[in-house]
Amino acid sequence: MKSEKELNSDILRISMTILEKYPELSEYLAEMPVTIPSGNDEKISLNHLKSYYESLNSLLNKYKLKHPKIEE
Repeated sequence: MKSEKELNSDILRISMTILEKYPELSEYLAEMPVTIPSGNDEKISLNHLKSYYESLNSLLNKYKLKHPKIEE
C-alpha cells in the first residue's frame, strides 16, 4: 500500500490536472467528499486517502473516455 505522502501527492497531481486541463470538472472537486479520519489509526487514514484518490482518478478517467481530446 502506498504511504500517506505518496497518496497525498497523487491526489494533488490529479486535482491539479483537473484544474489545469479539465476546468469543466472543477465543480466536482468541490463536491467530492473530503474524508478526514477521526482517530489515530493509520490504516484507516490510508484507506480514506486511497478511496479519495480512486474517486478522483475514476472521475478523470471516465471523463477522458467520454470526451477524448486531440493531443497536440
